Amino acid sequence: MKFYFTYILQCSDNSYYTGMTNDLERRLVQHNEGIKKDCYTFKRRPVVLKWHLQCTNSTEAIKVEKQIKGWSRRKKTALIEENWQDLIEFSKNYTEYGHPDKRNPSSTGSD
Repeated sequence: MKFYFTYILQCSDNSYYTGMTNDLERRLVQHNEGIKKDCYTFKRRPVVLKWHLQCTNSTEAIKVEKQIKGWSRRKKTALIEENWQDLIEFSKNYTEYGHPDKRNPSSTGSD
């Protein structure tokens, strides 16, 4: 069975790069060797693999890659750190719940 991988790299400038491949080890080496000068990671080497997901088909891996690419940095960090509570919090719709920085803190009972 052939596998595909969606992955997140941390670059030397502390930014994240999300990609997908059918050979994770080879792709990581390519990123660090700087095969393509126009690649996002070329000037941000070395890169470190921070997270990956193994998929059984390319369609699933591409779908996950596109989803993660649309996430905020803090949501990606929550995924990498397996901080499920923050991942849920950062997934909430701002229109429905308001921006996290502007929400009222929970009542502490000290009115």
